[in-house]
Amino acid sequence: MRPASSHDPTLARTLVLDELFDLSLYRALRQVTQPDVHQTLDELITVETAHLAFWQKFFDLKLDRLDPGRRVKLSIMMLVCRLFGSTAVHLVLEAIEVHGVRKYLAIWREYQGQPLGEALRGILMDEFKHEDVLVTALTERKINAEKIRNIFLGLNDGLVEILGAVSGFFGAFGSATTVLIAATTTAVAGALSMAAGAFLALNSEKEVKTTEIAKKVFLGEESEVTPMEESPLASALVVGGAYITGALVPVLPVLLGARDALFSVITAGLMVILVSTILSFLSGMDIRRRIALNLIIITIAVSVSYGIGIVAKNYWGIAV
Repeated sequence: MRPASSHDPTLARTLVLDELFDLSLYRALRQVTQPDVHQTLDELITVETAHLAFWQKFFDLKLDRLDPGRRVKLSIMMLVCRLFGSTAVHLVLEAIEVHGVRKYLAIWREYQGQPLGEALRGILMDEFKHEDVLVTALTERKINAEKIRNIFLGLNDGLVEILGAVSGFFGAFGSATTVLIAATTTAVAGALSMAAGAFLALNSEKEVKTTEIAKKVFLGEESEVTPMEESPLASALVVGGAYITGALVPVLPVLLGARDALFSVITAGLMVILVSTILSFLSGMDIRRRIALNLIIITIAVSVSYGIGIVAKNYWGIAV
């Protein structure tokens, strides 16, 4: 077994700074949140203080100041939490825990049977038994994180699909007016389709749960199935609205006078980066990987759609 000091110094620095960041975040949130969150934050602060001290001793690395990148990240998170209130606070807390669990599991798998792996076992037990439970209990009372993720996924779907449509229409028609009409029609149809799909799926799920509960009641058995609180109609409106909002991003440049797809691609690309960053943060994915994947997807969508439009114009005689 290797001594702790022989571990990758970059990894050691990352682990210590990550714990320091989490501790700094919880302390900062403690100053701006309502009293109903303070008990949870106080318990999290206690756990993170112990984790930070543990890693500092394990690696013999006394860091007590965040690096510039993490200071900027902390400032942005606090700004978002101040602007959007309790919903943002609970999402941030949940996302931080998801990131922590995934990070430590990945490192633990790599260092099993080594001193670092054994050290991580205790940290992970804290994450699973204490921190994760605390944050989950808090966020379940306050927000529907899945609904918020669905909003951003709807934004992403509308953006990518209509960007591809705008590119293809410019390739085929060339006329900005025709592109605007075609893209808007496609966006509305897509939003209605997404909303209908969400409504039917949730409505079916609700009927299945209602039947299951009724069956248990008839048999005099206790049911672990809980009634659905989410309204299928409300969810359909949320999904459709998110889709149409994302679809407006590539359409707006055309509405404002763009004569080709370039400005739509630029605005959509910037929005993809923003949405990918938020989704990655909420789901615990690697942000750079998510951004790269989405940029590759929109590049393929634009290229293929524009190519089809050119083929339609040149070989099938479509012209406006």
